[in-house]
Amino acid sequence: MAQAKIISALPSRRQALRFRQPTLLCDASGICVSVGIWPPEPFVKAKTIYNPVRHSNPTKLLNMSYVAIRGRGTAFYTIAIALLSLASFSGGTQAQEQRAKTQPTVVFMTDFSTADDSVAICKGVMYSITPELRIVDLSHQVTPFSIPDGARFLFGATPYYPTGTVFVAVVDPGVGSTRKAVVVKSRRGQYFVLPDNGLMTLVQDRDGIEGAREITNQSWMVGVALSSTFHGRDIFSPVGAHLARGEDWTQAGPELPVKDLVRLNIKAARLDDRGLRGEVIATDGPFGNLVTNIYGSEFLKLGYERGQKVRFTIGQTEMTIPFVRTFNDVPLRKPLMYIDSRGHLGLAVNQGSFAATYKIKPPISIFVPRVKD
Repeated sequence: MAQAKIISALPSRRQALRFRQPTLLCDASGICVSVGIWPPEPFVKAKTIYNPVRHSNPTKLLNMSYVAIRGRGTAFYTIAIALLSLASFSGGTQAQEQRAKTQPTVVFMTDFSTADDSVAICKGVMYSITPELRIVDLSHQVTPFSIPDGARFLFGATPYYPTGTVFVAVVDPGVGSTRKAVVVKSRRGQYFVLPDNGLMTLVQDRDGIEGAREITNQSWMVGVALSSTFHGRDIFSPVGAHLARGEDWTQAGPELPVKDLVRLNIKAARLDDRGLRGEVIATDGPFGNLVTNIYGSEFLKLGYERGQKVRFTIGQTEMTIPFVRTFNDVPLRKPLMYIDSRGHLGLAVNQGSFAATYKIKPPISIFVPRVKD
């Protein structure tokens, strides 16, 4: 069986030509640096012998100086190439993982849409400060001026990003007014650069807040004369880029008491002896599915099982539709009730729009009674 020897010095080309057995020499990154004939054992003292059959982790070769793989015939070359390929692949994977850990990331959300250059300008500002920045677009299609929708998107996305991620959120109907621009750090170690208008409400309730700072540091802003209508460019984008490249978040400005942060007045669904009262709070992107503030776990307490028909009231309209697992459980263009991917009770039409079909515009009340005995 082929073996690998870790040698203390790389033989010269002339010495290699005098070797008596096939030899493949490579450096620590797995790149071949010499091919020759392996000399008698006394030629060089082996520091370590690596047997690819006995060892299950050939990536340890990457941490050694030089590798000589010895053997004979076709089998030798097959094993050598396979071993080096695995080592090179593992080294590349380790390097990619390291870059991913260290690459600064901003998750960017606005209600700007992409119809004009606003999003591109904000990204340009961030790249000019931190060229190696990775920008992830959460959404730029937030319903214009809808702080509740923005808060909902942040709530849905943040659990899937690691500690240290910076979120820049610009849904800012009060731009240019007395509302504050802030940096908020959650107890999960994520940073939020946004207007103080309630966007943090849902994340705060779930994750908690470690601290908040009002943004006043002009050296972190773009230009001296700030626009009164484009703080996404002049304040939020540059501050997000400074944070993403590792600058101290407390330098953004003075501490702001967490209790003073603006909060949305979000109504919770109410369960009583008659049933569950909630609200349709949004539509699900372009599909027209209705999103409610009713958690699936609360709905199930009413006693319904999948396959049953549910009679409920939305606004002033009574409806009866089946409670199912997924869209294809009903025929095309037929309505359904289901628990969506975020764990909330939803209403949909299979390959259609519930909102358009039934002319529903959030917010609107919904009542679901308990199952009758």
